[in-house]
Amino acid sequence: MTLLDTFSYRGKRAVVVGGASGMGAAAALLVQQACGATVVMDYADVTLADATAMHVDLADRTSIDAAVDQCGGPVDALFMCAGAAEGTPGIERINFVGHRHLIERMLAKDLLPRGSAICFISSAAGLGWEKNFTKISELLDIVDFDEAARLMRDTGTATYLGTKQAVCAYVAREALRFLQHGIRINAICPGPTDTPLAQANRDTWLEGGSDYRAKAGIRPSTPAEQAYPMLFLCSDAAVSITGITLLSDAGWLTAGITGSFPGATAITSILLNRSPVYQQGD
Repeated sequence: MTLLDTFSYRGKRAVVVGGASGMGAAAALLVQQACGATVVMDYADVTLADATAMHVDLADRTSIDAAVDQCGGPVDALFMCAGAAEGTPGIERINFVGHRHLIERMLAKDLLPRGSAICFISSAAGLGWEKNFTKISELLDIVDFDEAARLMRDTGTATYLGTKQAVCAYVAREALRFLQHGIRINAICPGPTDTPLAQANRDTWLEGGSDYRAKAGIRPSTPAEQAYPMLFLCSDAAVSITGITLLSDAGWLTAGITGSFPGATAITSILLNRSPVYQQGD
């Protein structure tokens, strides 16, 4: 195998969940450009040429099961890119519980072969999950779709923050279990990225960190610029990498931690040192 072969998707089949727009659509297109076959699952209409389009509602377990059955295997690369903004009804199912159910059902049906890989899109909202890991583990221990969603609602974690912390913790905690099946699982933590969802939440999603970007002389990422590390993480070139959430935020977090950009220090300290988000039942 040559160096370029390790980055190629030739002979591979990728499933992109949430691939109708934004970073998911960019990932699906890049897979095609890397010579892979693409299946795109989304609630919205899929327009990517030469992709197999499938409808899925991540808030509905029956819809997920039907999509997985229709998809079949093998699935060499699974990109979990769907997401909903704060305040969306069913956000706990769309952003975490539904994603997890889809992955676990694929695993149970032997659709993910040895050598396959999974990549989530997380968020800066997921940073600091380690401080809440004991409580998040209680959620991860619940495998039932409806019960897990109900716990998130009951504990006040059916939020954007709560779902993204759950994603990061799931990737970290379950990496060994997946690796025993020959499967790697990772996530990226993007900086502000100019997607349709970000445009709809511009004041918080795209304006955040604008002072840092002005200092660095950069703009928000394009969807493709975030899709590049996702494709890397699911490629053979990343064979030794699993269980991580890769920061792809143009250095904003580390600039805040180290004080090289003091304007970010207070915010990054809050993100990394938040008290547990699970309050009820403590």
